Amino acid sequence: MVKTEVVLCGIAIKNPVIPASGTFGFGAEFAETYDINCLGSISIKGTTAEERFGNPTPRIAETPAGMLNAVGLQNPGADRVAKEELPRLRELFDGPVMANVSGFSVGDFITAVEKLDPVPNVGWFEINISCPNVHGGGMAFGTDPKAAAEVTTAVRKTTKKPVIVKLSPNVTDVTEIAKAVEAAGADGVSLINTLLGMRIDLKAKKPVLKNRTGGLSGPAVLPVALRMVWDVYEAVGIPVVGMGGVSRAEDVIEMMLAGATAVEVGAANLRDPFACRNIVRELPETMEKYGICDLSSIIGGAH
Repeated sequence: MVKTEVVLCGIAIKNPVIPASGTFGFGAEFAETYDINCLGSISIKGTTAEERFGNPTPRIAETPAGMLNAVGLQNPGADRVAKEELPRLRELFDGPVMANVSGFSVGDFITAVEKLDPVPNVGWFEINISCPNVHGGGMAFGTDPKAAAEVTTAVRKTTKKPVIVKLSPNVTDVTEIAKAVEAAGADGVSLINTLLGMRIDLKAKKPVLKNRTGGLSGPAVLPVALRMVWDVYEAVGIPVVGMGGVSRAEDVIEMMLAGATAVEVGAANLRDPFACRNIVRELPETMEKYGICDLSSIIGGAH
């Protein structure tokens, strides 16, 4: 019998598979399709202090082996998420969830975390300092070590729950940001967020996305994500949550060998709503195929 349980920042979860923020809503929609209790956890839709309607359309574009999105953090705001969405999710999912939080100032992050912190099913905060699709914040915090550390310090003082900082791949050296947030008190890091990209409509001779650029995700980014997870694992002493292009059980194991304690699945959920469920189902057989008895034992095993 194989063992799929892992411990992320002191919290045990039944397996390392976590739907990534922005690709799973607040869980309720997918609970209508299958029993989401098979999942290790859920990273909820990115939440800001106030309600956001997101970017103008079109804000989704297809691309070979992936997709571009410029949704722009559309969400109902932290008050409604705390009072409506998370309590509803608690009735559908029996494990701890990640509250993914974004902001446009340090104060925004603090406000959102303060509103979500009392909610009992929030196990971790995933602090998104890396969204490439908003202006006046978002990725700006994740590309400067000092700014990243400032947000991390502020959030660390606001909650006693584990703080996982979500890093941007759109930097020269992601390890510098990782080391900065670790020094500022982060309990873990998650990476990668989407890669900045764009498409052009040949007939209109204009960018496809109204925002011009968007975040690239999907199978195309897996090798980049693996390289960055590997580098960050060697640079810091805190847990790493890996993501980027994961769509199969084999990808989960590859991420863990690179250094990930848990693995988020993003764009695959948009292509196939059963993606995470299928990965969880395939994990035991895939572990046996590669002679793995305990997933925890392979974290960073390729180094």
